[in-house]
Amino acid sequence: MLDLGAQYAVIRQEVRAALDGVLEAGQFILGPNVKALEQEVAAYCGTKFGIGLASGTDALILSLRAAGVMPGDEVIVPAFSYIATADTVSLLGAIPVFADVSENTFNLAAGQIERRITPRTKAIIAVHLFGQPADMDPILEIARRRSLAVIEDNAQAIGAAYKGRRAGSMGELGCLSFFPTKNLGAYGDAGMVVTDSLEKAARLRSLRGHGTTKNKYVSEEQGWNSRLDEVQAAILRVKLRHLNSWKTSRQANAARYSALLAGVPGITTPQTLPGAEHVYHQYTIRVSGSTTRDRVQKSLADQGIASMIYYPLPLHLQPMFAALGNKAGSLPVSERVANEVLSLPIYPELTAEQIERVAASVAAAARG
Repeated sequence: MLDLGAQYAVIRQEVRAALDGVLEAGQFILGPNVKALEQEVAAYCGTKFGIGLASGTDALILSLRAAGVMPGDEVIVPAFSYIATADTVSLLGAIPVFADVSENTFNLAAGQIERRITPRTKAIIAVHLFGQPADMDPILEIARRRSLAVIEDNAQAIGAAYKGRRAGSMGELGCLSFFPTKNLGAYGDAGMVVTDSLEKAARLRSLRGHGTTKNKYVSEEQGWNSRLDEVQAAILRVKLRHLNSWKTSRQANAARYSALLAGVPGITTPQTLPGAEHVYHQYTIRVSGSTTRDRVQKSLADQGIASMIYYPLPLHLQPMFAALGNKAGSLPVSERVANEVLSLPIYPELTAEQIERVAASVAAAARG
């Protein structure tokens, strides 16, 4: 699904020089590369502040804390997403309230939010899944009217845009993951929160370091050890310089796939929300019917072509949330897309010939 070796071949000398610089400086945690990366990523996302963290999961946890989410509070989340979107809520003793997603974008459907708001609702997590921004204007309007915090799960969509605004810059807090497979990926775990709030930025810096502020041996509140290290920051600074080029390649690859798969019976190619820019962390098609989807995936595997199902079980049906009482059939769109989605290789280094081979194999398998 991803050839990180091909990527490294292009940036090898830059990465080695950056790593040499870290080793020679001898500062490995929250050093100058972290500070520079925080500023560069914040500027890229269109926000004032960036707070480097150990992972994207930590970005969600600490953002929930910074937004004031407490045990017993409710947080509205999309039912179709990676598990971290919801289990970070429950880790704080809060309750994830699952809402259905849009058929076209797989993102949180604004029309599903209002009916799930209760006096205990504290926040909404809007995920920009697969690199496509959620329809943020109606979500932000509901949040404004109901005095709710909006946290953007931007783990898969750095560089995406919605009506001229970068993903991660529209809510109170934007959460980034730099897991190695992401469009901007480290060579280990790393994450960041971006925000325009000076107060929340200061709180996040405290929370990432055991709740300390001016005196590192005096904790003002319970925090975490979630510090971004210099090695990952140095690597990410190199990669950030290439991100726009990689984004353009992903978009071109997606356009080629969509042209080749247009009109294939049973195949629905990704749709982009009007006014949005999709960055294609994944190129995810829908294959009508799970039996057909599984046949297509097996056919690809038999030909040595990788594909993945992101995600086969929606969040409201995950065993860890069984106590919440959600039943099959309660969120039909999320359940339907989980049975139909299939992600194809989309990394920037793919050749036109490789894309044509994958598309031809998908079309042949779909036709049976």
